[in-house]
Amino acid sequence: MKKINLAATTVAMALVLGAHPVHAAIDDAKAADLMKAGGCSVCHAVDKKLIGPAYKDVSAKHKGDAGAGAALEKAVRSGSHDVYGKIPMPPVPASKFSDDDLHSLVEWILTK
Repeated sequence: MKKINLAATTVAMALVLGAHPVHAAIDDAKAADLMKAGGCSVCHAVDKKLIGPAYKDVSAKHKGDAGAGAALEKAVRSGSHDVYGKIPMPPVPASKFSDDDLHSLVEWILTK
């Protein structure tokens, strides 16, 4: 009987089925770099409200929501208002950071 390489089989099946690329988790230092590049840190902090909500409050609000990541990514790209108060969040264009970096950052925020 031949042994099947499970990892190779899984990768092959993902390619055949058109799975989305896996995003590597980022650490706090990479997240800080992305927040600085995107201008996020001007209005947001991890543990305290600045102009916008603290990331821990964003995470708590979306706890258990399977669609939270996609909704937050859309809010970052298109901007939002009246979600956490009257001050609107301006849109963050792809020129600030890539969709992959945005996805990684949002996933990081949801762990806070």
